[in-house]
Amino acid sequence: MASSASSKPPEDASKLGYSYVTPAGMCLRFRQSLAQFSDLFSEFNKYIAPAYHHDRCERSVHMRLYSMNKREFATVFLAFFACFGLGIFIGLAGPPITVMSKVSGSTLQPNGSAPDTATTYLARGPFVMRTPLLTTYSQQLWIIAKLTTDNTDDEMVDKKFHISVQIEGLTAEHKPMPVYGGAHNGGADVKNRTRHLSCSYEECDEFTVLHIGFLDYAHYIVTVQFYGLEAFHQRYNIRSVQFYFKSYNPAFTQIEIWFRFIFVLFTFIITCWFAHTLRKYPMNDWSIEQKWLSILLPLLLLFNNPIFPLIFIANNWFPGIIDALLQTTFLCGILMFWLCVYHGLRQNERKFLTFYLPKLIVVLPIWLCAVVLGIWEKCDELNDPTYSHFEDSENYNGLKVFVSIAGAMYLLYLGLLMLKAYSELRSMPYFDMRLKILTLLMLIVLSISLIVTMQHFGFDTLEDNFIAQLYTSYKSSAQFMCFYGLLNFYLYAMAYVYSPSGPAVHEPIIAKDNPTFSMINDSDEEVMYGSDEESRRPLNSACRKGNDYDSD
Repeated sequence: MASSASSKPPEDASKLGYSYVTPAGMCLRFRQSLAQFSDLFSEFNKYIAPAYHHDRCERSVHMRLYSMNKREFATVFLAFFACFGLGIFIGLAGPPITVMSKVSGSTLQPNGSAPDTATTYLARGPFVMRTPLLTTYSQQLWIIAKLTTDNTDDEMVDKKFHISVQIEGLTAEHKPMPVYGGAHNGGADVKNRTRHLSCSYEECDEFTVLHIGFLDYAHYIVTVQFYGLEAFHQRYNIRSVQFYFKSYNPAFTQIEIWFRFIFVLFTFIITCWFAHTLRKYPMNDWSIEQKWLSILLPLLLLFNNPIFPLIFIANNWFPGIIDALLQTTFLCGILMFWLCVYHGLRQNERKFLTFYLPKLIVVLPIWLCAVVLGIWEKCDELNDPTYSHFEDSENYNGLKVFVSIAGAMYLLYLGLLMLKAYSELRSMPYFDMRLKILTLLMLIVLSISLIVTMQHFGFDTLEDNFIAQLYTSYKSSAQFMCFYGLLNFYLYAMAYVYSPSGPAVHEPIIAKDNPTFSMINDSDEEVMYGSDEESRRPLNSACRKGNDYDSD
C-alpha cells in the first residue's frame, strides 16, 4: 500500500486553487545573498559555539521573568519610561544648576592711577574683587575671566601668560583672614600659575582663574594680577576684561538633597523587598542575576549617598571624596555585572581565578583611574585653589590614554561575551528571554547615558571636566534628574523582573514529584531541584533524544 501511494502522480497545482511563481530580479538576488550570509554565519558558529562543550546550567529559583507575558513586559517598560520622563520633566521645570554674576575689570581700577598705568591696567591689574554672598548651599566657587580685544587679523592667537592670585576671607566681624597667598604663605611671594589665552578675532576663550572647592566664608576678597600680556596688549589692544563668579544655585542644592533622600528611601524599600522574596530560598539556588542584584541594590543605596548632607555640615574634603568613591564603585559594579552575567549564563563553574579575576583585571583600571582623578584634583585644589590639571599635562595625558585603553578593552571583552552568549543560548527556552531583557535594558542605559554625556560634556569627558573647567551649557537640573533617575529606575526594573515568583519549595522530593515544579526537557531554569544525573546531562542530550524519537 505504501508503494502504490508513493507512485501516485502529484495533482495539478491549478486544481488546488493556488500557484507558486518563482521570484526574479533584485528580490531573488537579495534572497540569495541572505542565504549565503546565513551559511557563512553557520560555518563561523561551529567554531565560536560548540554545543557539545556546553554543560547544563545550574538549577535556579524560578524568576518572574519566566511567567510574564507581552502585556506585562510592556507594562514594565512603560512604567520605567514614565518614571524616567517624570524625573526629566521635574528637572526641566527646576532651577538652573549654577548662578553667575560678573564684574568688569575697568570698574576695578583704583582712583587716581597714573596715566601710563591706566593704559596698561587691563593687561596687568591688579584686580581687587569682592565675591557675592555665598552660603553653605553654594557649595563651590569658580572665578572665570574673559578678554575682548580689537584684533581684526584673520589668525588664531595662542598666548601663554601667568597669573597670581591672593585670597582673603571676610569673617562675621568683616575682618579679612588670609586664605591663599600673602601672609597665608608665611610672607612668601604669591605663586604664579600658567594660563593659555586663545583668541579668534575679537573674542578670546574663557579661562579659569581659581576654583574654591569648600566655602568657609560668606564673602571673599580676591586679588588677581596678570604677567606677560603687555606685548599682547600693545599689538591687539585689550578692550575689556570680564570676571564671572559662578557657584552652585542654592535652590538646586536643596532639590539635590531632597531627591537624593527620596531615591535613598525607595532604594532601601526595594532592597528590603527583594531580600525578603529571596530569603525563602537557599543562596545556592539563586540565579546569577539575583545574586548580583543582591549586591547592586546595596551599592545603589550607597550611590545615592545617605550621608550627602554631611558635605554641608563637615565642610571639608572627606565627604566629597567619599561621595565620588561611592559613585565610582557603583558604576564599576554595573560594568562588572554585565560581564559576569553574559559569561555566567554559559558557565556553571565560577571560580575566582578563572571566572572573576579576568573581569576584575578589565574593570579595576577604570575604577582606579576615576578614583585617582577625583582624589588627585580635590587634594590639589584644596592646597592650591589656582591649580589646574592642564598644567600637569604629562601625567594628565597619560591618565587619559590609560583610561581609553581600559575602556576599549572592556568594550571588546563585553562584545565577545555577548556574541558567544547569543550564539550558544539564543535558541534555548528561558535563556533567550534572559538575554533579551538583559540586553534591552543595558542598551537603554548606555544609549541615554551617552546622549547625556555627549550633550553636556562634549566628546572628551576628561578634557571638559565639569569640576575643573565648568565649560557646560546647563540650563536646568534635568541632567542631574536624568542621570540619577536612569540608574535608580534601571535597578528597580531589574529587581521586579528577576524577583522570585511562586511559593518556596524546601523538600527535594516535593519538587521532584510535583508536576507544577517541573519543566520541559530543554532547560532547568524552572526546576527548583532535580536529580544529579539530569544536572550533569549536556544541553544537546535532550535534542538527541528528541531526534531519536522522531526517527522512530
